[in-house]
Order: sequence, then C-alpha cells, then structure tokens
Amino acid sequence: MKPQKKGKTEVAEGHSPLAQFEIKKLVDINIAGVDASFTNSSLFMVLTVVTVSLFLIGGMRKSALVPGRWQSMAELSYVFIANMLRDNVGNQGRPYFPFIFCVFMFVLFGNMLGMIPYSFTFTSHIVVTFAMAFFIFVGVTLIAIVKHKMHFLSLFMPAGVPIYMAPILVPIELISYLSRPVSLAVRLCANMLAGHTLLKVFAGFVISMGVAGVLPFAFVIALTGLEILIAFLQAFVFAILTCLYLNDALNLH
Repeated sequence: MKPQKKGKTEVAEGHSPLAQFEIKKLVDINIAGVDASFTNSSLFMVLTVVTVSLFLIGGMRKSALVPGRWQSMAELSYVFIANMLRDNVGNQGRPYFPFIFCVFMFVLFGNMLGMIPYSFTFTSHIVVTFAMAFFIFVGVTLIAIVKHKMHFLSLFMPAGVPIYMAPILVPIELISYLSRPVSLAVRLCANMLAGHTLLKVFAGFVISMGVAGVLPFAFVIALTGLEILIAFLQAFVFAILTCLYLNDALNLH
C-alpha cells in the first residue's frame, strides 16, 4: 500500500503558531481511570526544577569571600527576593521567604526555558498558571484566617467606612478578592502565549519571504530580546503580587 499523503489541514495545523502549545503525552499513565500521563509540560516542569537546583547548588558549592560570576548570580537572586519580600511584607514575611523564592525561580526558569527553540513553555497554559495562583490564593487566605480569626472579614469592610456603604462596598471587595487568582493566572499565561505566538508568526514570514525575509528576521531578533525581558518581568510580577497578597493576609490592609 502507498503511504497516504497528509492533508492540507493537517500540514497547516503543524505550522500553526498555536501548535507549539500542544500538550503531548510522553508516557501514558492511567491510575484508576484517571489520566495521569507524563506529558511534555510535565517534562519541562521537571527540567525547570532540576535547572534551578543545579543553578543554586552549583553557584554555592564553592562559596568564596570574593564570589565568581556563578556565585554572584545565585547570591543576587537570593538578595533580590529577600529585599522584595522585606519591602512589601516587612519582617513578618521572613518565614515565607522560601516559598516566594521558589515561586519566582520556578516561573522565571520556566519562562526562560520556553525561549529555547523547539522547547515547551508550560507557563503559557492557563491550567498551570491558575493552579499556582489558586494554591497561593488559598494559602494566603488560610494564613489570614488563622492569624486574625473572624477579624479577617474586616478586609471586606475597612475601618472608618459608614455602615450604610456595606451593601455596595462588601460585594465589590469580595469580588475583587475572589478575582485575584484569575487575574494572577491570566496575566502570566496571556503574556507568554501572546509573545510566543507573535514570534512564531514572524518566524514564518522569514521563511516564506525568502531574501526579503531579512526585515522580519531582524524583527524576530528584537522581539526575542523583548520576550526575554518579559519573561523576567512576568516572574517578578507574579512574585511581587504574591507578596502583596501575603501582606494583606498578615496586616489586613
């Protein structure tokens, strides 16, 4: 039998700017009817954790009084998050430094690994970013309830506000509070999704335009530099918003 030719639709889907975000099973795992397969997204999450671990362990393995480049980068990442946590939460935030540091490094390295050609950007998937954001939301809410008990509800009715404003203010504050994980997840997901899609579109122009593709190629290089900056900024925004939510939980501001 002659091998069947791929249809135009199948070829077009393979070259679609959105094809890079497709989840693919690498190891099929089914546990009690639940699909727990190991996918390309899972693989790059594991690679992110391994890369962060190697970066920090390798940087501090031979710590010296006069640090080298690798040690300096590891120390700067530590100091950067420590200062951010202190500026936004205060001394009360010290016990939560390991968590904030892990969140920042996980998102940052996940974004950066996604910049490698033919890799996978798991932070471009809303299911991943929302899972992280929801975990943070539940965590800071539990912290607030444990520390302040019923006084936690004052977060939705600030002191000094007339009682007759409660029917209007409380629903607004409640909706704003409940929308935190959604806004946190969508912000990271949308930025990574849009940037990578735009890169793929202009990369397609480079190939299809032949010699005239020099201009879109230059734009791709510039856009890649911008995407690297955005990858860092989105990790920073994700971490600093976590700090602000933690500050609200601890101080009910």
